[in-house]
Amino acid sequence: SWNPPDWVFPPAWTILYLFIGISAWLVWRAAGFAGAGGALLVWLISLGLNAAWSWLFFGRKRIDWAAYGVAGLWLSILVTILAFAPHSTTGAWLLVPYLAWVSFAAALTFAIWRRNRGAVPAGV
Repeated sequence: SWNPPDWVFPPAWTILYLFIGISAWLVWRAAGFAGAGGALLVWLISLGLNAAWSWLFFGRKRIDWAAYGVAGLWLSILVTILAFAPHSTTGAWLLVPYLAWVSFAAALTFAIWRRNRGAVPAGV
C-alpha cells in the first residue's frame, strides 16, 4: 500500500543519477583519479550493487537475494559519502538523497520479502 505510483520512479531516478554523476565529477575535479581513486572505486562498486539489486529484484524476482543486495548497496552509498567528503563536501551531500531513496527501497524490499517468505520464484 505504501509503494509509490509507477510514474514517480522515472523522474526520481533521473534526478538521483544526475546527482550521483555530478557528485563523482566534483570529487574527480577536486582530487583527480590519483587523489580520489579509492573514493571513486567505492562509487563504482555502489553503481554495480545498484544494478545488481535491480537485476535480482526485477529480473530474477529473487526478493530474498535482493534484500541482502540492497543492504550492501545502502552500506556502499554510506561509505561513498564518507569517502567523498574529504574531497568535496558538495559531492558527498549530493549522495544523501540517493541514500534516503535506497533506505526507502530497502524498507520496501524487506517488507515484500517478509510477506512472501517461502514463495519460490518461477523457474528456480
